[in-house]
Amino acid sequence: MQVYKAFFKVIRKNLGQLSIYMVVFVVFAIALGNSKQNPNDINFEDTKVNIAFINKDEDSKIVNGLKEYLKGNTNIVDIGNTKEDLQDALYFREAEYIVTIPKGFTQKILNNSEKVTIEKNTRPNSVSEVYIDNLVNRYLNTAKTYTLAIDNISQSELVKYISEDLDYSTKVDVSTYENGYVSNSGCKNYYNYLAYSIFAILILGVTAVMLTFENKDLKMRNLSSALTMRSMNFQLVLGNISYAVVAWLIMILASFVMYKSYMFSMNGVLFLVNSFIFTLAALSVGLLISTLIKTRSAMSAAANVVSLGCCFISGVFVPQEFLGKTVISIAKFNPTYWYVKANEEISVLVNFTDTNVTPIIYSMLIVLGFAIAILAVALVIMKQRRFSK
Repeated sequence: MQVYKAFFKVIRKNLGQLSIYMVVFVVFAIALGNSKQNPNDINFEDTKVNIAFINKDEDSKIVNGLKEYLKGNTNIVDIGNTKEDLQDALYFREAEYIVTIPKGFTQKILNNSEKVTIEKNTRPNSVSEVYIDNLVNRYLNTAKTYTLAIDNISQSELVKYISEDLDYSTKVDVSTYENGYVSNSGCKNYYNYLAYSIFAILILGVTAVMLTFENKDLKMRNLSSALTMRSMNFQLVLGNISYAVVAWLIMILASFVMYKSYMFSMNGVLFLVNSFIFTLAALSVGLLISTLIKTRSAMSAAANVVSLGCCFISGVFVPQEFLGKTVISIAKFNPTYWYVKANEEISVLVNFTDTNVTPIIYSMLIVLGFAIAILAVALVIMKQRRFSK
């Protein structure tokens, strides 16, 4: 296994350059983990708007019922009754909505009048305006329903029925699922950014080794040795696969430290499988590039251009939903796009049904297809170069 050992001797000589990408990735991954969103931040909390309630009608039970209903959903503040007081309250945001009950309001409710309205002063097109409008409309619509259904209904009965109906509420829980919102989002980002580092590391490592073995003097010496070409090629293939697997293992190691038990869930396993298949595609790209470049000075340039270019147009640094149609159309012709697409789908996967998992498997198979196709092209070029010499 002399060629296999020589393979990793070359890797060790280039370890300094390769470690830069590993260290940068790990540091970046830790930074992502420290800046992850607090799960408490995604819980819904009801907030109450400050409003003023001014009654110009009689002190009826219907008006008091509306006031009590609004009081349960808002903060009613006292701001005075003059026009200047109202304007100052809105300007200084002491109140965001001013409800004014006009004269004859109670009788219009009891008589089923078609034009039962209230007067309001508010900041135009604000969220609070829409919210309070909905509250008032609910009360008025419920009152209208009962006055139409029950003749000569008393104010006490009407307010009682309205209160009972409007007291019904639905409990809403914002579910983060058992895997946790943070783990899904953070792990997805981790494996998306892994695409850049694994691309650069494999391209640099593979091209460094292949350029060394393509050295004219070394190649002629190997051909004149007792080692057969078949054995030499086998050891080179084994070395490339071993290098890719070791690089992949190193790159995923931090995810087990950062996301712990999540990596042993079905989502975590899919992230691992997807990243391993992508590693094979990146290895094929590295082999193809090693057949195209001639000098070591071009090695770093090729690694940076290919890895950064593929990642920028595929959704690694900019989410795919923000990319233009033309960019997406171009990105579909490289494996990074399908790798990121699968990661996005894995991160939101909760029910592991055939319908949900099939698109992920489909994306993985496309990445694997890229790996096989690119490898075939690389092997053809290698064979032609060998015969031409």
